[in-house]
Amino acid sequence: MEPQGSQPALSQQEAFARIRLLRSPNIGPVSYRQLLARFGNAGAALDALPDLASRGRGPYRPANADSIEREVLALRKAGARYLFHDQPDYPALLAELESAPPIVTCRGNLLIASAPCVALVGARNASGAAVKLARDFAAALTEAGFIIVSGLARGIDGAAHEGALGYCDNSTIGVIASGIDIAYPPQHTALQERIATEGLLIAEQPPGTEPRGRHFPSRNRIIAGLALGTLVVEAAPKSGSLITARLAGEAGREVMAIPGSPLDARALGCNQLIREGAVLVQTPDDVIELLRSFTGAPRSRFRVSDGGADFDYAELSKLQWGEARADLSNDIASLLTGAPIAVDELIRQSGASAAEVHMALLELELAGEIEREGSGSVRRGA
Repeated sequence: MEPQGSQPALSQQEAFARIRLLRSPNIGPVSYRQLLARFGNAGAALDALPDLASRGRGPYRPANADSIEREVLALRKAGARYLFHDQPDYPALLAELESAPPIVTCRGNLLIASAPCVALVGARNASGAAVKLARDFAAALTEAGFIIVSGLARGIDGAAHEGALGYCDNSTIGVIASGIDIAYPPQHTALQERIATEGLLIAEQPPGTEPRGRHFPSRNRIIAGLALGTLVVEAAPKSGSLITARLAGEAGREVMAIPGSPLDARALGCNQLIREGAVLVQTPDDVIELLRSFTGAPRSRFRVSDGGADFDYAELSKLQWGEARADLSNDIASLLTGAPIAVDELIRQSGASAAEVHMALLELELAGEIEREGSGSVRRGA
């Protein structure tokens, strides 16, 4: 069965195998790309999974093909399509992230994701003044030619989408933490459908997936990855909006915040971002000036260091079976704790090549022994 929207260069069989590979246990964006690089196609990678996992000390069974058949049918019923990471219409800025989702599902006008985008996020329990500010900023930025990206949450997110759509169609992208066929929050059901028909709706989770807490940080990285910069309108010190801002900083994008009263707890997160180096903005013109001149070198001093060394996954294809030390997985595992450690540090301490260490980490991940961090680090699995 052909997943809806697959490109001619991607066969039905390979598209189906890719979906099955990504839905298999312990497969994330990094391991998915490493497996494709090592084995050349998803079918061969699926065949190799049990052996790889056994080298990492664990039994393994890939995702059931019948469940993928049901997923494809559900996606078609929802009127959505699959988009694969190496297809030409995959958003270029999002593709720059090492953790970019290898497959997303979407409804709407995918072309708008290629236009200059700005992420506009903030508190769910936002003040009335902040909601109006978000709506006004979104409308002004839309008028200036930017696409508004947000997460369809209550408060600031909803106001941002509404402000963009109030100006014109094809002006906003909604990224959700559920499956493409699940509306969340329920009070935004109509707004979500409007975005899907008058803009673009994107989901990483399979159809039918209800939103869970762990899905929201994953959604936030997509929001940050699509945009040249992220603007936080109002946020508490510990909030998903600050996660989005930190992910934007990690990706080398502009990070902006609107200051607020120190007496209002809902403004403390924005003030904290500014103190840590985010650009203080007060008008839409401030955002427009920053992003129109953006060349890949943000003016904000807000940074999150990337703990991983650059590595060409194609090097894995040159690594023959038996080349890596048989005990390397054990050696790498012995270096890990519950605290994250950079991959390049593991390469230094192990004395093995980068390709060998990445392969050992892949084996350990498949066996459920490690978890990857968004900053290019790994830690021992829970």
